[in-house]
Amino acid sequence: MAHRLDRRLCAVAAACPDRRTDAGQRPCLARRRNPHLWHVFHFRCRRGCTRRPARRGALSALPRTRRCGDPAVPPVRGAGRAAHAGAALSVGFEALAVRASGAQALSTPRASTPGLSFAAPAARPRHPFLPRHRCRPAPARRHGRASSGHAQIPGFLPMNAHSLLRFRDQLRHSSAMTSPALIALFGGLMMASASAQSAGKPVSNSLPTVVVTASQPDWGANEGAGENLFLPLDTSTITSIMARTAALSTSDSGALLTGVPGGAAWGAGGVSSLPAINGMGADRVQIDINGMTYGVACPNEMNPPLSFVNPAMISNMTVFTATSPVSVGGDYTGAKVKVEVAQPKFTPGQQITTSGSVSGYYRSNGNGYGTDVTATMSNEDTNVTYTGGWARASDYTSGNGTTIKSTMYETQNHAVSISKRDASNLFTLQLGGQFIPYESYVNQYMDLVDNRSFFINGNYEGRFEWGRLEASAFFSRVRHTMGFIQPDKTGDMPMDTRTSNLGYNIRATIDVSPHDLVRVGNELVYNTLDDWWPPVAGSSMMGPDTFININNGQRTRIGTYAEWERHFNDQWTGIIGVRNDIVWMNTGDVQGYNAMMYGANAAAFNALDHARTDINFDGSAILRYTPNAMSSYELGLARKTRSPNFYERYAWSTNAMAMQMIGWFGDGNGYLGNIDLVPEKAHTVSFTASWHDAAQKVWEVRVSPYYSYVQDYIDVDRCALAGCLSNLASNLTTTNNFVFLQFANHDAWLYGINIDGKLALWDGPVYGRGVLRGNVNFVRGQRTDGVDLYHIMPVNGTVGLDHTIGNWTNSLEVQMVGAKTQVSEVRNETETSAYALLNFRTAYEWNAVRIQFGIDNILDTEYDLPLGGANLVNYQQVSMMGSSSVWGYGVAGPGRSVNTRVTVKF
Repeated sequence: MAHRLDRRLCAVAAACPDRRTDAGQRPCLARRRNPHLWHVFHFRCRRGCTRRPARRGALSALPRTRRCGDPAVPPVRGAGRAAHAGAALSVGFEALAVRASGAQALSTPRASTPGLSFAAPAARPRHPFLPRHRCRPAPARRHGRASSGHAQIPGFLPMNAHSLLRFRDQLRHSSAMTSPALIALFGGLMMASASAQSAGKPVSNSLPTVVVTASQPDWGANEGAGENLFLPLDTSTITSIMARTAALSTSDSGALLTGVPGGAAWGAGGVSSLPAINGMGADRVQIDINGMTYGVACPNEMNPPLSFVNPAMISNMTVFTATSPVSVGGDYTGAKVKVEVAQPKFTPGQQITTSGSVSGYYRSNGNGYGTDVTATMSNEDTNVTYTGGWARASDYTSGNGTTIKSTMYETQNHAVSISKRDASNLFTLQLGGQFIPYESYVNQYMDLVDNRSFFINGNYEGRFEWGRLEASAFFSRVRHTMGFIQPDKTGDMPMDTRTSNLGYNIRATIDVSPHDLVRVGNELVYNTLDDWWPPVAGSSMMGPDTFININNGQRTRIGTYAEWERHFNDQWTGIIGVRNDIVWMNTGDVQGYNAMMYGANAAAFNALDHARTDINFDGSAILRYTPNAMSSYELGLARKTRSPNFYERYAWSTNAMAMQMIGWFGDGNGYLGNIDLVPEKAHTVSFTASWHDAAQKVWEVRVSPYYSYVQDYIDVDRCALAGCLSNLASNLTTTNNFVFLQFANHDAWLYGINIDGKLALWDGPVYGRGVLRGNVNFVRGQRTDGVDLYHIMPVNGTVGLDHTIGNWTNSLEVQMVGAKTQVSEVRNETETSAYALLNFRTAYEWNAVRIQFGIDNILDTEYDLPLGGANLVNYQQVSMMGSSSVWGYGVAGPGRSVNTRVTVKF
């Protein structure tokens, strides 16, 4: 049982379990009101105290003069061995702060004053288990408060509430005193010494026995980002509950980001969409899964990082925008998404506890079905968790009943996590893999016909008196094959890639003072890539040699950063940091299918020096102002840098077929790399205002405008090389055809605004709770030469009504998307019309069974996906050279789908 004093001190921790924010990911009000107190008691509170709702009065009634971990600890002096030997009380440290007359515990309301002044007798030998440091005598008055008037108890140096608590922690962490029995016995001996030497009134020895246990940090309680991680106001979080709810409608984890402010998804395969935040997508959004980052493993990016986890596997997903702190990561300009999978949760006691769930679903549109499984074994210091899922679907139909070809898929993902902890350390080892036997792509010329991956990941987290240390190391390997899935695509053209990812990340968060945190860190990410296309038997164009697209590609990035977080007072908080990332890239010589068609391009590329080094510098500064409990304002400035990927820099052939195999944009165009590309640098300013009621339960509005000027934005130009013009003579001028492009640097700008909020319409026992929620997102992007950027989402918004009563939840929402008229002319991007979708979901939970039901696109609306790209399969033209895709048709979105899911917990 936690100590009564701990419960009072931990009122703050109950309000803000992740140290920086409350459960709604808003700034911690208790922390802002008393940052001194938070730093003093945070780690002790996280080690298992009983949490209660925070009270404002409890905060101001506690001393602020020392922090956990200060070296000054009072030595305890005894009056004689006889007195110590005569006592056998097993009491806790709350019993040390007593009145000589009445033995009143320190946890009474009078503990608000720190002046427990005890008279010290003559010096005696130091106890062997105690440090040599001493505390200075506590003054009679502090912070304008009068002395408590506690009696002078012989046998002790002057001690206050802080000294007693720090003394207890020293005993807990001392190697000789970590036993709970020894701590309790030692407390009893000291209590007996004090009572034996009291002048006048004796103290009763009938105090109750208090069992003192050395509790451990609640490692599994925090589902959000790291508790030491600063969360800007425009950060968004997708919890495990939100992810499991979304899993009713989709098996694509990338699609979850469409529900966050500024979020969108580039259309791809059924489980492989590419995320976009505030207009920047694909490689500009970096994905981190349990500390692992992945390099590109396919010229079409058919296996993006979020495809390695099913939505139901996600414990937490945190979305940082472009003004995020430098400690979040490097080598991105748009956003950083941190995904947590299979996070450990421990259970009290040594007995092994097992739990888990089995879930199955069915979706009518596309005949989709699959399962998700989670199983856990744990006790107080060990956790073993498995999570995984399997999904399959056929081609879906649009609102007018047309079957959208090449949209079927099958996938399975698995992860096992083994965790071990002690009082201050947590070790986690994770293993897992993925298998996708097939995944068709309606907006690509190729399909995925086999994808296998494996990863191993180790994480360490340690909590010390000076702060926190986090370290991780990982290795992953992906084997990927593309081809044609019949009958929608015919022919034979195998394309293979093999990639590996290796890296580490180490970060130290140092509590410099009650107001200051300093974070320093270093990380390494090493990617290799081999991309080759085996010859096709009997084909003169695709043989007799192997086409080598990327030969032993290597990309090494080392990042180092330092940042300072300062809590000036209860209203002002700031964080500033700098970062350096050095990127080394290289690749070997290449060759084509044959020398006649590919020899000139290969020879020209091989004659170049392929090695490139980018030295990138980033920085960020965030200032937050919280004038009261109902509003917060935040200004962010940042410079973010991203170096090119393998294909942007090293794709070398101007052959029409080879160029059309490159590109993750889904637009039907062909792409050529540019070895002279330089990194793009995004200079972003953002402002976020958040208003809400004091309890943050009734209403909330958040407004986040932003502006980014991107120097050397990696975009494209129409390819003017002879090889490209031989593919299409009108390549430089055509406006109604697929074209051939080369990556190029251009300056560009993006600006926009995201607005989201909620309002509780009713809340009572009879009708339950009804909440109206909504969001509006607008973004505009253009190069400085007037060319609109590609895949910019039109204005869009969602209005929903969520109702909860007992175990029953319901949701009705309308999703609205404006017309897409600002399109990239250089790519001949097609426009799309405005549309609105009506969706419904309901769920009921009965004991260990949860039943979900929903209808997507209730009105069976027909529409084209604004970021879906070009439909290359449904619309074909036949000529003497065979069939080819017709330009000008977008990818239609899914029509009505009736979905159901049943989950059983055990």
